[in-house]
Amino acid sequence: MVKKINNILNKILENIDCKEQERFIEKELKLFLDKIKKKIISEKIDAEIFVGGSFAKKTIIKKKVHDVDIFIRFSPKYEEKQFSTLLKKILKGFKNALLIHGSRDYYQIKIDDSFFMEVVPVLKINNVKQARNITDLSYLHVKYVNKKVKSEKILKEIKLAKAFCEAKGIYGAESYIKGFSGYSLELLIIHYKTFLNFLKKISESKQEKIVIDIEKHYKNKNQVLLDLNESKLGSPIILIDPTHKQRNALAALSQETFEKFKQDASKFLKSPSINDFEVQTIDLEKIKQNAKKNKQEFILLQTKTNKQEGDIAGSKLLKFYNHLTKEIQKQFEIKERGFNYNSKKSARYFFVGKKKKEIILEGPNAKDNKNANKFKKKHKKTFIKKGKLYAKKDIISNLKDFIVQWKANNLRKLKEMDVSGLDIVN
Repeated sequence: MVKKINNILNKILENIDCKEQERFIEKELKLFLDKIKKKIISEKIDAEIFVGGSFAKKTIIKKKVHDVDIFIRFSPKYEEKQFSTLLKKILKGFKNALLIHGSRDYYQIKIDDSFFMEVVPVLKINNVKQARNITDLSYLHVKYVNKKVKSEKILKEIKLAKAFCEAKGIYGAESYIKGFSGYSLELLIIHYKTFLNFLKKISESKQEKIVIDIEKHYKNKNQVLLDLNESKLGSPIILIDPTHKQRNALAALSQETFEKFKQDASKFLKSPSINDFEVQTIDLEKIKQNAKKNKQEFILLQTKTNKQEGDIAGSKLLKFYNHLTKEIQKQFEIKERGFNYNSKKSARYFFVGKKKKEIILEGPNAKDNKNANKFKKKHKKTFIKKGKLYAKKDIISNLKDFIVQWKANNLRKLKEMDVSGLDIVN
């Protein structure tokens, strides 16, 4: 088994190697940084540049699209509200510079279909106390990881962890993923030493909360739980940021994503396969055929939003997906469902469901004449059971009719949830 796993991991390391892409990125990055430096000097702006993210930490893996984080560190003499104006000056004249709204506005610059850069304004700090925004800590994150990750072996272990989570769709702290950020995976491998040990320890853990404090900022687990802000304690893993003891680097991790990771990790350890590192596409035609075979209904929907693509659009479409699921469940038993966000402004949902036999709505006490009369006016088929009023609700014949009728009756709700389109694809 050990030999088999090692053979798989070595093969994966070959597959995710991206030296050719790295050379391209380095070339484009050098040209870009030279222009930026000249612009900063010509505009007489007190700022410096540093490159962050996986590229700066040498933990980059092969992907269809790569991005590099470029941080413009502004002098503390500037007020935070000036950062946006100063960054706009620096990037004036650059093609394809797209403004992205966030906790601080930043720019995304597309180089080609496989590579873009994100230029982010931050405050130049030397310690966490000076930080005014979470992005200000990025410089300290890069410094810490580069200090801790000295050997080629641990770099490989980090890359394996990233490739595994990427394949499972749980790589990213975005609110529509609620998974493992690149930085958190780097810290987890620094802590657990190897990718396999990371999988083993997490999948076998029976703890309600896993607490990891690499730099021993706290005496024990209880002190962590007492000292940390309650908003940072919601995730199943509390990973104390080594550069900032009040921050949980895995605060975005949801219980659902965590459980999925545990299942996937356990499955790989029991029956290792190279397929575990490959993104699995959902065979909708197969799901549709299985639904038909089991006398169930299948529906594929496409939704759209006008909100900014990325985390904002993704989270809006995910929120609506969860809302629509609850609405469908009122009349159908959902056997299977799925959500796929395209990283732009639309997403697709599929549902496999079976119509419920009947829906019984609970009403007021039968002797409560005022409310009982209101209930009877609202519902045609009512009956009394043990002194209480109930109503039988008609069930819409099929899923497609349900969606059509629900959309017609809930145009206001769609607008409130920032959904600009809801269409049946199949």
